[in-house]
Amino acid sequence: MSSENDAAEEPRDRPDDGSSDKEPDADGDEDEDLGQNRPSTSAESGGYRADSAEKAPGCGGRPKSLFSWLQNRSIRRGVFVDPIRDNFRTMTSLYSSMYPAADSVNLNTRTHGAVFNLEYSPDGSVLTVACEQTEVLLFDPVSSRHIETLTEAHEDCVNNIRFLDNRLFATCSDDTTVALWDLRKLNSKVCSLHGHASWVKNIEYDTNTRLLVTSGFDGNVITWDTNRFTEDGCPHKKFFHTRYLMRMRLTPDCSKMLISTSSGYLLILHDLDLTQSLEVGSYRMLRARRTPLTSDGGVPASRSAGPRHGSDSGKLHPHREGLSPRNSLEVLTPEIPGERDRGSCITSLQLHPKGWAALIRCSSNLDDREWTCVYEFQEGAPPRPPVSPRCSLRLTHYIEEANVGRGYIKELCFSPDGRLICSPYGYGVRLLAFDDSCGELADCAPVPTACLREVCSIYSHSDVVLTTKFSPTHCQLASGCLSGRVALYQPKF
Repeated sequence: MSSENDAAEEPRDRPDDGSSDKEPDADGDEDEDLGQNRPSTSAESGGYRADSAEKAPGCGGRPKSLFSWLQNRSIRRGVFVDPIRDNFRTMTSLYSSMYPAADSVNLNTRTHGAVFNLEYSPDGSVLTVACEQTEVLLFDPVSSRHIETLTEAHEDCVNNIRFLDNRLFATCSDDTTVALWDLRKLNSKVCSLHGHASWVKNIEYDTNTRLLVTSGFDGNVITWDTNRFTEDGCPHKKFFHTRYLMRMRLTPDCSKMLISTSSGYLLILHDLDLTQSLEVGSYRMLRARRTPLTSDGGVPASRSAGPRHGSDSGKLHPHREGLSPRNSLEVLTPEIPGERDRGSCITSLQLHPKGWAALIRCSSNLDDREWTCVYEFQEGAPPRPPVSPRCSLRLTHYIEEANVGRGYIKELCFSPDGRLICSPYGYGVRLLAFDDSCGELADCAPVPTACLREVCSIYSHSDVVLTTKFSPTHCQLASGCLSGRVALYQPKF
């Protein structure tokens, strides 16, 4: 059961504002930024005051609050919010002080079953909740105010939600359908999409072609042409099929598709063209190109002597040999650090918001241990010493998880800037970073591997946490658990 492109500018340690080494406090934030009515910060507390001599950079000397300053620096920077490119120490301090918001107790969905997925609108104004009992809930994440409940959004549990823009979003369900919704008219669906034969588990969206991409437990990846949707649906076609499909993701620039499977495979479609379809006849060759993925990006000698099918021995990566310019498939089997057995099931799959790495949650063959692992793309990533050309991914970081709530999929996530990972951890969440300074992956990817660093752990649920999500615009985090409660987290001062 379940649930983006340019590299950021080089960060500077501190903004050139003449401030002291002391981190500014954020209690003087403006209401339009967080919607919270906070008392003004006293001089004794060392807070960031409007009458302070400290001014926000680039503001012409006009005093501003910390959060207003961060928001103004982040606005109109593409699809990414990178509020820490100038002052990562401030954001590290903010995230490490995350605490459950008092108002989050109102986001209670106990009558709607487990929370399988959380999704913010691109502008951060709406938080949507996918529930086990056929419903979708909408909240204002700033005020924690309930906006709407879509009763009977589907005929079975809702698994995933994806925004196409600030008003249009899609939901998918175990009832095998996908539904389109408009925030301006929530009393009915825009349309229902029929094409899958089993549970539909996740949704992606190609902003270039405006194709909606869905995957399900029928093994199918289907594309839907939202340019031509009507009340009766929209044109669709089967793009890809594989057994044991768990999750499917598109890279931020939509040049690759990654697919995780319950059998431990990680599939990568290179030079992606969603207007074409892969032929089933090519699968035998693709299986022969399976390569175990190790920490140095190479292939163990004992397993690289030759593929299972001798006739395909020279076809390890046709996309690098120029044999297939579009939709070339690479099949990897990520290995778990310190374990002889590979993870038997890749349950959760996410991608770095700048397209630098893949983030997976996987379990052992006996389902008695769980890991979170980060694999960096060797193509398109910041320049590094050359590693083996046989694999597109290189293991850089990992950490063992609590393995509480066996059998349930736990959806982890990247922060909007890609420096932090939020991972469900038992009855709470924990924030993980690549190094002690919450640095960029490009600046701290080790050779061969390193453990992820724990920034903080927060326990706020009475049941197993299944899903987490960062706000794209605010310093806020949301989590949902098996018993149906949604918790919001924000810095506490």
